[in-house]
Amino acid sequence: MVKVGIIGGSGLENPDLLQNSEQKKMHTPYGMCSDLVTTGKVGGVDVVIIPRHGRNHHIYPSKVNARANVWAMKELGVTHILAPTACGSLREDIAPGHLVFIDQFIDRTTKRHQTFYEGQEVCHISMADPFCEKVRNLLVKEAANLGLKFHGKGTMVVIEGPRFSTRAESELFRKWGCDTINMTTVPEAVLAREAGICYQPIAMSTDYDCWRQGTEDVSVDMLLATMKLNADNVVKLVLKVVPLLSDWECGCRTAIESSLL
Repeated sequence: MVKVGIIGGSGLENPDLLQNSEQKKMHTPYGMCSDLVTTGKVGGVDVVIIPRHGRNHHIYPSKVNARANVWAMKELGVTHILAPTACGSLREDIAPGHLVFIDQFIDRTTKRHQTFYEGQEVCHISMADPFCEKVRNLLVKEAANLGLKFHGKGTMVVIEGPRFSTRAESELFRKWGCDTINMTTVPEAVLAREAGICYQPIAMSTDYDCWRQGTEDVSVDMLLATMKLNADNVVKLVLKVVPLLSDWECGCRTAIESSLL
């Protein structure tokens, strides 16, 4: 059975997108989720939605309870997570409004719980390929069918936030070969791998960070304006892809089996 989780915003927190939608509060061993959990169906497929920053975007990145959100997804039987996320562009060709189906990340966070295993077991989860290639390939195919502007792969650098980068940091990340920058992909991706859930971000470029000469530096107003203009594309893509996901065999599901001491 396929059950698809969506962690994010971009208009996807709207329960009206689902048939037979219901909302409930979930308690987990790690505390409360970011907000009420919405369940329902898309094209006959069960879907679970959690708004990452809360419905009113009141939770800043370092305070998102990623362990509670992913634990709730696992407890509800989620097999795949689609993770819409706003990001800054570190490349000229990734213009604001473009989607990027990232395939790698560099973690620059410092304050976050990145594992469920803090008792008598130690987990060294493999993250060589941190996202689900099968989900990414499907997103690429359907984005092309919809005529969306997208990039089929890229490296996300994940910073602690909530502040934006300095110009020196932005230039450094470009020299590292990073393509996009955000504040939330880690630890979500790591926790999803521990939970045996296929996980793939849908990164939406909202700005050029602050590296690009002659371009206005990133601001909250700029980010929100671009997200509003492009949220419809993300919604269309997700609603198209959800019914096409299948219960395939995948290394995402089994990585935990060889990771525990």
